[in-house]
Formats: sequence, structure tokens, C-alpha cells
Amino acid sequence: MGAAPQAPRTRVTARARDLRFDAGSLSLNLVATVGRRPVGPVERMGDVERLAAWCSGVGLTPAPGYEAEALLRSLHALRDAAYDIASSLLDGHRPSPASVDLVNGLAACEPPVARLELTPAGVRPAPGGDLLTVDALLSTVARDLIGLVSDASRGKRLTMCASEVCRMLYLNPASGRARQWCSMRRCGNNAKAAAHRRRRAATAEG
Repeated sequence: MGAAPQAPRTRVTARARDLRFDAGSLSLNLVATVGRRPVGPVERMGDVERLAAWCSGVGLTPAPGYEAEALLRSLHALRDAAYDIASSLLDGHRPSPASVDLVNGLAACEPPVARLELTPAGVRPAPGGDLLTVDALLSTVARDLIGLVSDASRGKRLTMCASEVCRMLYLNPASGRARQWCSMRRCGNNAKAAAHRRRRAATAEG
């Protein structure tokens, strides 16, 4: 992304460190594990406990025995590449070749194919079918990003939160009114409250 205006100084509250699962796609939910990009970044997935919470929140289940620290490092690297690539759709900058190579390399692993099993009670997903190796998990996220970039209709819905503090990348809904804020309950309400304070201050000065 190009040079950004300096955001106002704000406290890094517990809410600012909350994991976000409302960006509209798996890869954008990964990007959202860093808040307040590009000014004053806030790490939201900095340890293995947060990694486990993020995987649970997006519905990805690593197979038993995985090295959590190694997966965390790999997701951090993929996160940076995903932000570089996704944000290029908004500001037109040229993504780093390293970002593109990383995403392509991770996507090359074939994720497991979902399977069904027939039981006396009927058809159900085969047990263990949702367990992912580290390579498969990373591939799933990388392929989601490639799908986002490849889909012109989804690319047009990609936007950035209007809050100079937040700047979260998210997908607007396919139908209905486009959102200016990542969340009305968060940045939207904050903006309304700030505007109200400015109006009151202007009235008092007048």
C-alpha cells in the first residue's frame, strides 16, 4: 500500500486485539489477525493459544501432532503476502514477487477431498475428514486468496474500512447496500460518536 495518513493516537484495548471473523473470506480473516494496518499494527494472533482460537473460528482443524509454532510462523508469512496481494486490488500497487511465489507455492498442495460414509442412520461426513495437515491447511487459505483475486465480482466487493484507525480489508455483501465500515457496531458507532462530539464542540464554540 502507498503512504497512508497518520492515524490518530488510540489506546490498544482488549477489543482492538479481538480476533475478527467477519471479513467475508478465509484469507481476509487471516489478514484481519493484524489490526490497524498499515499505521500502528496490532497483533491479534501472536501465540499458539490465539492460533488455536483462530483455527477454530474459521473452521480449520489441524491434524494431531502438528507443530503449532511452525504453523504460526507460516501463517504470519502467508498473512503478509495475502495483505500485499489483496490490498493491491484497492490501490493498484504491484505486489511483491515473493508474495505471489509464496501463495502459489502453498496453494500447490492438494487439500484433502471431503468424504462421506454410509451408516445405518444415513449418510454423514466421514470421521476425521476435517483434519488438515499443516500443508493442507496453508493450501486451503492460499487457494481462498487466489479464488478471491481471480473472481472479478468478489474483487469489486473488496473494500477497506473508512476508519483511519481500523483500515480492515473486507468483502461487501453481494446484494444490498455497500458498507462504509467493517462493522457498524464497531467502527460505524465510533465514527457516529466522534461526529456527535464534533457537532457538540462546534455548537459550544458558536
